[in-house]
Amino acid sequence: MQRRQIIAAGVGAALSAPLATWAQDAWPSKPVRLIVPFPPGGPTDVMGRTAAKVMAEKLGQPFVVENKAGAGGNIGTEAVAKAATDGYTIGLSAISSLAIAPHLYAKVPFSVEKDFAPISLVGTSPCAIVVHPSAPFSDLKGLVAYAKANPGKLNYATSGIGTSNHLAAELLQATAGIQLTSVPYKGSSQIVPDLLSGMVMMSMESSLATTLQHIKAGKLKPIAVTSTKRSRALPEVPTIAESGYPGFEVETWFGLVAPAGTPRAIVDKLQAAWRDGSKMPEAISAFDAISADIRVQTPAQFSDFMRTENVRWGELIRKLGIKLD
Repeated sequence: MQRRQIIAAGVGAALSAPLATWAQDAWPSKPVRLIVPFPPGGPTDVMGRTAAKVMAEKLGQPFVVENKAGAGGNIGTEAVAKAATDGYTIGLSAISSLAIAPHLYAKVPFSVEKDFAPISLVGTSPCAIVVHPSAPFSDLKGLVAYAKANPGKLNYATSGIGTSNHLAAELLQATAGIQLTSVPYKGSSQIVPDLLSGMVMMSMESSLATTLQHIKAGKLKPIAVTSTKRSRALPEVPTIAESGYPGFEVETWFGLVAPAGTPRAIVDKLQAAWRDGSKMPEAISAFDAISADIRVQTPAQFSDFMRTENVRWGELIRKLGIKLD
């Protein structure tokens, strides 16, 4: 009996290996779900839908985008971490969840190091200070002077607590010695109506995706961008660094991840699909429309990048003394 069991186990193992290999080779044989952890209309959503479209074209199966917003991107990112590891659920997450949240919150429902299989960096975008035309200042110097004269009275909107634009505003306050009041939203697209109406005077935008058309129409006023270089879309708008605060730099980044344990062969196929899809004219024009830069990395490069970003943001958050429950 024991001999029969050993033989049966050996046969089973011999059969399962080819079947597993065949399953990976046949992937994808059905639609792939791509979770975007922010509401429709914002920069993360634009990047997610763009990546979904071009990757679907390269792999021959639909990529279905699911918006799962909340908690600064952590809810949707958690859903990716807990998904099946068969390659049919991936996510487009951002710096807020993959580099900031682990240091900002006392408890995060996922481990960046253990729960994800990095696929590729997808895009980067500077944050931007945008204000209502009625604001009593038109440049960063005026903003700082107003905030110092009215501590805590100037409200600013962000796309969520713990997002890169929230941290950019916190860094600005610490650097300039001012006090602002944060008004968190679930995503950038939800900020615009309140900003246009003047309900909130200022927004620290994670990108120019949702405000650029209103800026060009004169309905909103840009003050500065947080990157080291000026935005291609608004070259006349100075950086914070050149507005009196040298060395100031914050850039939002977005990347594709799969649940940890997803077969490497599938991860490589996903990375290749984005690598090749990112060169398509529709991808380039979509990223240009939101003033974002396309980025492509290998899984190993993206893993190293996330590790470096975690160190950088961890040090900054500890230096600023910010901690959330």
